[in-house]
Amino acid sequence: MSLDRRTLLKIGAASVAGVALAGAATGTAVADTGLPPVPGMLGDRRANELWYQLDEIALYHPSQAVLDAYAELGRFAQENAPDGLYEKWRELSRDPAYPKNYAEFAQPVEQPLRTLSTLQLDNFDRFYRGDEAGLVRAFADFGQGVLYDPRRAPQESEVHTMDGNPPSSYHFWHVILRAQTVLGIDRRRWARIDPMVGFAWALQSIAKPDHRHVNPGLPREQVRALARHWLPRSAAQLDRDFQSAPYPA
Repeated sequence: MSLDRRTLLKIGAASVAGVALAGAATGTAVADTGLPPVPGMLGDRRANELWYQLDEIALYHPSQAVLDAYAELGRFAQENAPDGLYEKWRELSRDPAYPKNYAEFAQPVEQPLRTLSTLQLDNFDRFYRGDEAGLVRAFADFGQGVLYDPRRAPQESEVHTMDGNPPSSYHFWHVILRAQTVLGIDRRRWARIDPMVGFAWALQSIAKPDHRHVNPGLPREQVRALARHWLPRSAAQLDRDFQSAPYPA
């Protein structure tokens, strides 16, 4: 992920779309992950663990540093974006001064944004360091809702996918991610991941997965076609894409 994004995408977008998604639509488990089996789990074992652990550290058992970051971002949003961070980003992104104006807007919360960036990237690296194709598959599985994890039952959704139907949190993720990139926070890493966020959003917008039961996944060729469209997207293209809500245009 540290390679130049533009060069990588021009050379490898088609191959990533093909190789990375060679099993993404099926939900079949991948052997030899080194992770203990979970009775009743369906779908890729490592992808299930990625999203499970992200929930653990970001939602269910966050550290005090993460809680402090949430609190600071919450206060900032109430004071500076009363209609919501997404609406504020959309307003600023339509101005000719963008993205400089957005960097100036987000600068007061640079530290909590750094905290959340480290939280997420460390988790991605824990399971997919050096395996970008695997991370693409994990996003594809997440968007389609083919990851069934009984460890959250019965209180929470058993399927690892974005909450909501439509899943509006993809927009919030993009807004936070873009604040990080315009402030230079792990810019290259998030420039590689943002197209995966858009890809998962597009998949979930079509699949409309059940949040309590494993889903069959979309046809493989449809997933590949969406990968070819989304994975090479530039920051400017993704900004235009996420102007559309709740689904891609």
